[in-house]
This record gives sequence, structure tokens and C-alpha cells, in this order.
Amino acid sequence: MAKVLVYIDTPGENLHKTDRELLTLAATLGEPAVALVGELGDQVAAELGAYGVGAVYQPSNAGLDELLVAGKAAFLAAAAEAADAGAVLLGNTFEAKEIAARAGIRLSSGVITDAVAVDESFTVTKAVFAGSYTVNASVTTGRPIITVKANSVEAAAPQGGTAPAVHPVDVAAPAAARITGRSEKAPSGRPSLDEARIVVAGGRGVDGDFGPLEDLADALGGAVGASRAATDAGWIDHSAQIGQTGKTVSPQLYVSAGISGAIQQKAGMQTAKIIVAINKDPDAPVFEIADFGIVGDLTTVLPQATEEIRKRRT
Repeated sequence: MAKVLVYIDTPGENLHKTDRELLTLAATLGEPAVALVGELGDQVAAELGAYGVGAVYQPSNAGLDELLVAGKAAFLAAAAEAADAGAVLLGNTFEAKEIAARAGIRLSSGVITDAVAVDESFTVTKAVFAGSYTVNASVTTGRPIITVKANSVEAAAPQGGTAPAVHPVDVAAPAAARITGRSEKAPSGRPSLDEARIVVAGGRGVDGDFGPLEDLADALGGAVGASRAATDAGWIDHSAQIGQTGKTVSPQLYVSAGISGAIQQKAGMQTAKIIVAINKDPDAPVFEIADFGIVGDLTTVLPQATEEIRKRRT
């Protein structure tokens, strides 16, 4: 059985949701192992063991988490060789994609990004051209390095297991760029946009007021996103941007409010499981991809939906 190496970066006290999804996928493809940057606490070690991880590879030299992607890519490549991994899985963030690309060069291996499914032969399913096509792709050179979109896999419930063995990996990490300071983002109480199972996104039609969207997102336990038009207007932080030049999300439910649905926006949310569109324009392109469409004013529709959801939850 091939060893499938999952890259995990600074998990903290517990594994992140995307880490659990990747470990679940790895277990269906082979024997899961982990390349870990950061501290391996007792709780994380126990969680890894519960997901069937038998080996954790960590850099022998300290301070790798203070380097940017070049150092992390060097470590991942060294860990893949040390583990003799048959494949490598990462998340689908911008940083993870760059790490995958750099590691692929070091390993002379093919890289596939934006995966929504991976089968036992490591054939990858992904959407391309802003979701216009679904394609199957496979790596023909070296060990496959694959980045997987969040919410593409349902994380399995952890089973009983023993803490994995830790293997130090010697790596000559290039210190081309080093982190000199961090500032913690104020907590919003909402899930990360990358990991959220429910996303409520607004565009030009919100006219600067994201209040109704935030209320609905809070009622659903979801995250708030936006189109480029909304972020460029300064109505919401650029970190909330979804689309071709923003983040790519793949939630179970995506609520589009006041967004026309141009191809740039579709590129960031096309793989959502269920899409609900709210727009005053019945000819808006977003209705072409929506599972459910509401022609109406979002300032009327969203508060009604929020009120009804809260009633049903009491």
C-alpha cells in the first residue's frame, strides 16, 4: 500500500478542518503519513493517530515556521523522499499551491491543483475554465503532488489509535525570506472563508451594506464573502474576495446576493454543492448556474430568510 504524505502547517492545539479532510482522503488512497511544520502537541498527536497516521516527519532544524514558502517547500520535498511517499496531498490555499509547485520542481514531480476528488489511481477530478468543464488529470512524472479544495471530502470521525512515531528530517532550508512579525486578525466568530461549509457572498448590489449578509451568515453558522466589485469599493476587506483574482471556495451551500455572476466570480465558487442566487435582475448570469434562484431585493429577501431560520432553530 502506497504511503500518502499529507502536509500540515502549524496546526495549533487541534487539527484544522481541512487537515482532517486531507487525512480522511489519504486513508482511502493508501497509508497516511504527515509532514508537519510547527509544534506537535499531545492533542494533535492523538488526533493524528486516530486518523491512522503512523509516521510524522518534522524538520530537524528549528525555526522553519519562521520562513516563507521556499523553506517549507524544501522540507516537504525532503519529507516526501524520507517517507518514500507515493503521493503528496496539500490544502488549496495560495501558499499551499506555491509550496506544491516548488516541491514539485525539487522532486521532478507533476503537480495538480484545485482537486475536488482523487481516486485510488491518483487520478484527479477538477473544474477548469471557470467551471465550464470537469476534467480528469493524472501525473505522469514522479510522485503526484495534489492540492485539494476544502469541503471536497467529508472528514471521517476519528477512530482509536496510538500516537504516531516522529521522524526528524534534515533539510537545508533556503532563508530567502523570513517572517519578521505577525499581527493577529481580530476574531469574527465565523469560520474561515476557505474552510466554511456555508458562504454568504455579496456584490455590487449590497450597495455598501453587508449587515443583512452578516446576519444570515451568523444564523447559518457560515462565512461572509464578496465579489471584487464590493472589495474594490472598500465595503469589505479584500481577504473576503471570491473569484478569479480572489479565493476559491467549495462550500456545501453558497448564497450569492447582489452578484451578477460574471465568469470571474464563477471561477471562485463554481464547485459549491448548492448555489442559491438572489438578484433583482432576472437575466443575471448567476441564475444560469444557480440551483435555486430568487428574483428580488436582497434587503427584503435576506432579513426574511434570517428571521425564518432563527425561528426554526428556537
